[in-house]
Amino acid sequence: MQNLLADAVDAAREAGKILRGYYKADYQIRDKGFRNPVTTADYASNHYLEERLRSSYPEYGWLSEETVDSSDRLQRERLWVVDPLDGTKEFIEGVPNFVVSIALVEAGQPVLGVLHNPVTNETFSAAKGMGAHLDGDAITVSSLTNLAEAEILNSRSETRRGLWKPYKHHFRALKPVGSVAYKLGLVAAGRGDMFATLRPKSEWDICAGHCILREAGADLKVVTGKDLTYNQKKVVIKPGLVAGNAAIMAKFIKLYNYNHR
Repeated sequence: MQNLLADAVDAAREAGKILRGYYKADYQIRDKGFRNPVTTADYASNHYLEERLRSSYPEYGWLSEETVDSSDRLQRERLWVVDPLDGTKEFIEGVPNFVVSIALVEAGQPVLGVLHNPVTNETFSAAKGMGAHLDGDAITVSSLTNLAEAEILNSRSETRRGLWKPYKHHFRALKPVGSVAYKLGLVAAGRGDMFATLRPKSEWDICAGHCILREAGADLKVVTGKDLTYNQKKVVIKPGLVAGNAAIMAKFIKLYNYNHR
């Protein structure tokens, strides 16, 4: 696993160099759907990662936001789950809240995760049983258990749309940060007490961050309290997600279920 992790870290950093070449430069943008842009940079990063990882590990399955999905992956024992540019909106806006996200799934669970921010040059990494690290230094999640004192990393768009109004008085602060994956890395490093989203997300948004969270002493669950299993036929996870240490996560899940009873 150590060699796999080193390879994934190197691949993420090389893909990050590709993104840096496009950042605040000329590239094309198109919409895949409502409020879902994709750029030339997304595709260039994805092409590099798919060529490198699939050629090096041909026996592994492949799931990426920017690759047409294939049911072949459902039969594979191991699977790469990739988002070549998580935080495309921030990338377009020139906000350095985006990452390359690479995860390896085995038997439905993430066993390796790498997040690389090519602007801040931060690399979050973890492998099962090996701990979580940020730029080589061990990281651990916040130990805060009082929800009223918590700073929650959440989505800028969810706050603007008013989705957090029923909850905002239960926390010390809501801190909007771009990129779901980047938020998970920051929480794993103790730079926020908790992560939560009230909107559906896809496996590639969260898989690498989930591994890093677990190795940092936290977890990630559906906001209803359900556990996550990866490499599903349907990759969208509803209705939302929460991450943090077990105690604070349980309190948020209770609050969410109370508000949706």
